[in-house]
Amino acid sequence: MHLTSLDWWIVALSLVVAFLPALYMAKRGSANTAEFFTSGRAAPWWLIGISMVATTFSTDTPNLVTNLVREKGVANNWAWWSFLLTGMATVMFYARMWRRSGVLTDLEFYEIRYSGKAATFVRGFRAVYLGLFFNCVIMATVNLAAAKIANMLLGWPMTQTLLVCAVINVIFAGVSGLWGVLVVDLVQFGIAMTGSFAAAYYALQRPEVGGLSGLFTRLDPSVISLLPNFSDWTMTLTVLILPITVQWWSVWYPGAEPGGGSYIAQRMLASKSEKDALIGTLFFNVAHYALRSWPWIIVALSSILVFPNLSDIGAAFPYVDKALIGHDMAYPAMLTFLPVGFLGLMVAGMLAAYVSTIATHLNWGTSYLVHDFYRRFLKPGETERHYVTVGRLMTAVLMVFAALLTYVIETASRGFTLLLSVGAGTGLLYLLRWYWWRVNAWAEVAAMIGSFLTAVGFEVARKMGHAIPDHVSLLATVAVTSAVWITAAFLAPATDKETLVKFYRLVRPAGPGWKHVQALAGVGPSPDSLPQAMLGWVLGIAFVYSALFGAGSFLYGNTAQGSVFAVVFVLSGWGVVKVLQGFWKSTPAHDR
Repeated sequence: MHLTSLDWWIVALSLVVAFLPALYMAKRGSANTAEFFTSGRAAPWWLIGISMVATTFSTDTPNLVTNLVREKGVANNWAWWSFLLTGMATVMFYARMWRRSGVLTDLEFYEIRYSGKAATFVRGFRAVYLGLFFNCVIMATVNLAAAKIANMLLGWPMTQTLLVCAVINVIFAGVSGLWGVLVVDLVQFGIAMTGSFAAAYYALQRPEVGGLSGLFTRLDPSVISLLPNFSDWTMTLTVLILPITVQWWSVWYPGAEPGGGSYIAQRMLASKSEKDALIGTLFFNVAHYALRSWPWIIVALSSILVFPNLSDIGAAFPYVDKALIGHDMAYPAMLTFLPVGFLGLMVAGMLAAYVSTIATHLNWGTSYLVHDFYRRFLKPGETERHYVTVGRLMTAVLMVFAALLTYVIETASRGFTLLLSVGAGTGLLYLLRWYWWRVNAWAEVAAMIGSFLTAVGFEVARKMGHAIPDHVSLLATVAVTSAVWITAAFLAPATDKETLVKFYRLVRPAGPGWKHVQALAGVGPSPDSLPQAMLGWVLGIAFVYSALFGAGSFLYGNTAQGSVFAVVFVLSGWGVVKVLQGFWKSTPAHDR
């Protein structure tokens, strides 16, 4: 597959359009670490919302959705649709408190919420673990997806792809800081979404597909169903029941962390007000689940008719490395049918998605390593210019490390699964630490150790030949980890009263979990209302799911069902607006 001159001009133009804002913001981003890592806490809601959406749209995302659909049908997307419950909880319960905390990174939270050596240890350990190791593994998986797409569309070997991508990303992330990343995200998201809709349109034009009507009549109903086949208990349990009952609150998943975290927290901390933090995160959840799902799903479903088997992909693209061919490769395979001009737009869109995600991970990881480790433990008291310079150097180091890791990520796939499982079961702690004073730093340490040892135990058991299903290990890890950290919360030394009082005065969490601390602080009740937040959470979930499934119903030609979802969408949307208006009435004007 070769791009024409027109295609290459479109790709080049997209890079220029994105790069100019990054250069323009370079001086502002270099002023200090607050500007470099949190854009001076001055970003409006629409910019942080679009940036969140752009970051979670990477080269591996449509590939993953395609893989899910081809293996178990559209219903298999509940594996990530379920995380809307987490995201909406962040909107209604946590976004305002994150912004109120005033920290530069979410890891700084540990030393304003907890006290003692355990708090310092957790901050330093997670800075290195998340900022370097975990972050680079994620970037390596994104790099691998980019290498697969470039191999299929352009015929580039992996090394060439990684070199080009490394240079582009280091320039984008290292020159301008978070301000440049936010503005680049804005431009790149528009390009990426335009390419996604173009890919869906031309996928439907294939003679094997025959448009929307042909797509949904030629496929088995079980493939296009929004819910799993309930006669298959195992699939129903793993695809639907566990994700919406246990997984969403118990698993630490980048971009959908219980209580907010990583680059989602970074965007909330970068917002100019509590109101901007909340509305920006709400916009992210609407766009992430309701707007982006269907273009990817349509391409994935079309690929089933065009390439029913993996051998069909291999036969159509004999130059592609056979070791790379899997169901995820069906997405870039479908892109080869785009006409001249649109192919360049799609390549530009995939490059935009890739740059947006990697640049965010570089800035986010660097913020941990510089602010929470280097500045906190190695070189305190240096000038702001010094820390910005170190941040730029660390950006390049992270990119090189992630590029090198890409070469072995395929053989480390199980290791990546183990890495993710280390956080399984810790989600409940991340939710409750804002609302219950008794959660302490030792509970955080116990949760990390308990989760890690349980995950390693199951991995060893599998290596010894015991076939333990993933859902069994998930439930066991959640149970063990929860028991361990709750025990530690009661038995380990509590956070000192001075720290608790300062935290309450700063963040003002609602609910009975801080009642006695409120009395010690000598301040009035929280401006937040838990019942009001709970109502907003339920209505927000209904709002996004009705948009997602209503759009799917109309695409499927089921007008009656789509109309019901449309009514729910309007009513729940009206309810969300009323709840948000109640939030602002109860929040002091200077905090909005």
